[in-house]
Amino acid sequence: MSMPTEHTRWRCGQCGNLTRFDVTRTVRSREYVHVDLAGEGSVQEREVLAETVERVVCRWCQGTDTVVVVPRPDAEEAPSQ
Repeated sequence: MSMPTEHTRWRCGQCGNLTRFDVTRTVRSREYVHVDLAGEGSVQEREVLAETVERVVCRWCQGTDTVVVVPRPDAEEAPSQ
């Protein structure tokens, strides 16, 4: 399963949900962390090096293998060459 793009979105084939999903993913990233003098750290920059979507579950019907990536109806079509 992949993350949606500007031209695609997730849709549950079981109930039709387009907006609510539980996503389990693994992210490998490089972060710039600033630690203040009190010892509190905060991430100020984050670069995603790799990302894997492991599982997408529909929040409405709990469908596990029912979520698919579909085109957005308002997405502009790629220019033909």
